[in-house]
Amino acid sequence: MAGIVPRLAEASVERKLRESPVVAILGPRQSGKTTLAKRILAHREAAVRLDLERPSDLAKLQDSEAYFRLHREKLVCLDEIQRRPDLFPVLRSVVDEREGSGQFLILGSASPELLRQSSESLAGRIAFVELRPFLLPEVEQVASGELHRLWLRGGFPRSFLAESETGSLDWREDFIRTFLERDLALYAPRLAPERLATFWTMCAHEHGQLLNASRLGDALGVSGHTIRAYLELLERTFMLRLLRPLHANLGKRLVRSPRLFVRDAGILHALLRIASHDDLIGHPSRGVSWEGLVIEHAIAAFARWQPSFFRTRSGAELDLILEKGHRRLAIEAKVSSAPRPTRGFWSALEDLGITEAYVVAPVDEPYPLAPGVAVLPLGELMAWAPRIAAGTPHPAAGA
Repeated sequence: MAGIVPRLAEASVERKLRESPVVAILGPRQSGKTTLAKRILAHREAAVRLDLERPSDLAKLQDSEAYFRLHREKLVCLDEIQRRPDLFPVLRSVVDEREGSGQFLILGSASPELLRQSSESLAGRIAFVELRPFLLPEVEQVASGELHRLWLRGGFPRSFLAESETGSLDWREDFIRTFLERDLALYAPRLAPERLATFWTMCAHEHGQLLNASRLGDALGVSGHTIRAYLELLERTFMLRLLRPLHANLGKRLVRSPRLFVRDAGILHALLRIASHDDLIGHPSRGVSWEGLVIEHAIAAFARWQPSFFRTRSGAELDLILEKGHRRLAIEAKVSSAPRPTRGFWSALEDLGITEAYVVAPVDEPYPLAPGVAVLPLGELMAWAPRIAAGTPHPAAGA
């Protein structure tokens, strides 16, 4: 596969530029934010882009107000905005002076919470779009049958598009090293990269498990407070996901700890030293690796829904619950080509009164499992997600 992979987020960015003065594309390093921004700017006659990692571009902002005034009729793109958080108050004054939508497109490799000044200084003036690494519908626009490649290599463009599995793994290992040694220094300059590297690898071995901060702290020789700081840093730079448990008053003993996931499957496999499909097939983490892939895709597909998981002390459990208003959907991930949900799955559906559920597995075609419950390939879930979100169940669910 070669060339540019169209991104699903492009339409959302274009729409928000028509509606909001400032649009922020946020996502992990090397997820394709700059490439997407260049595509968007290419459609405009008047646009300018500054890369805040380049000294020559930074020099242009010594008098930032004068620079923005000079380009007041253009869409100004600021790449890697987290390197100049002091610009946010300036952006606010410029936006309020100029009025109108589509003034600034800013790109950042940290969450709005980590870029606090953006949400505080630009409240009511900024819209956010998260750009994830490649999703299955994006790569299958270019070539079909890419699921197993995406699962092994993950969705970071240079990893996915590498000429060989060895080249892909080399890129991911370099990414991990650079991320730890350079990028995180912006947010935690006193943090030893070696210690965080060990912690990240420990998280990979805990992928899909309930978070036990005390156990991680004991193993690393640090306090629970330090572990929480590490988790927050990696979560807010899009490397980890803490999936919170559903809060439900059922009169049952519920698990209260979040589940820990490495968000990109390729990064997970690099941390676990899974180099090939053969390694993955025989690895004990294969099942939770698939689960993480499904969960990330489902959360992306149902972007406005609240994600959580459900587990009781007696064994009832669901991998992912998606909530919006009074609606609840259940998603279960099974790596088997003939998936059979456990008794705990059926018990959880009954406990929560969920009547629509999807078991996502590496199968060739969808089929019904029970009234309201369907087995779907991952690509089918993604394709049907807009209709499911709008209230039309997949035909195989029989609901």
